[in-house]
Amino acid sequence: MAKEYPLPKFHFEVTWGSIKGSFTEVTGLSVENKVIEYRAGNDKSYIKIKQAGLNETSKVTLKRGTFSGDNNFYEQWAKNLKFQTIDGGRADIQIKLLNENHEPKAVWTLSEAWAPKVTYGDLKSDANEVEIETIELVHEGLKVEMP
Repeated sequence: MAKEYPLPKFHFEVTWGSIKGSFTEVTGLSVENKVIEYRAGNDKSYIKIKQAGLNETSKVTLKRGTFSGDNNFYEQWAKNLKFQTIDGGRADIQIKLLNENHEPKAVWTLSEAWAPKVTYGDLKSDANEVEIETIELVHEGLKVEMP
């Protein structure tokens, strides 16, 4: 009988539309239901009632190394980023966790995502590190599928 193991988290891909991106790190895949606490004015107990509130999604952060001659990151995100506007529009973005056969085993879909912030790494003359590009995404919902 074959044993089932948890999925490793190091083999994944990010897609928006027809473009596939290679990233070294994806963080912030979470949704939180805010708790509303209240106590009626005529309630004699000293316990607050807790009720479910609105869902809140966190920013999703994508990181990748900078490659010579590869300008896709800038063309797709940074060029479309402007203060107070979303020039490039919104898109559904999928993050797929893949197995050893490159088949998706978990898929997170960010609805209506857009990038409010793009950051390029710090440059240091005394460091021996890889240049990292970072993009923060905000979205209007997170859907999780386990195909």
